[in-house]
Amino acid sequence: MPKIVLTVIQMLAGLFLIAVVLLQSGKSAGLSGAIAGGMDTFMSKNKAKTWDAKLAKWTKWVAIIFMILTLVISLVK
Repeated sequence: MPKIVLTVIQMLAGLFLIAVVLLQSGKSAGLSGAIAGGMDTFMSKNKAKTWDAKLAKWTKWVAIIFMILTLVISLVK
């Protein structure tokens, strides 16, 4: 019974991890991003501290939770 509950929680964490990763903006936008990227970064430096930083933080925490759940599920009989 506890293995089923942990598996459901792991599946929800996996879906949330996928959603958080897909919501993040791409780090490279090709050649045009390399040319105009400097000005874009300069003009929107506060934007990176809000949405993208929060998504990156959530990605780290959810990935850690997902890995811990995977280890716990493998140890539960």
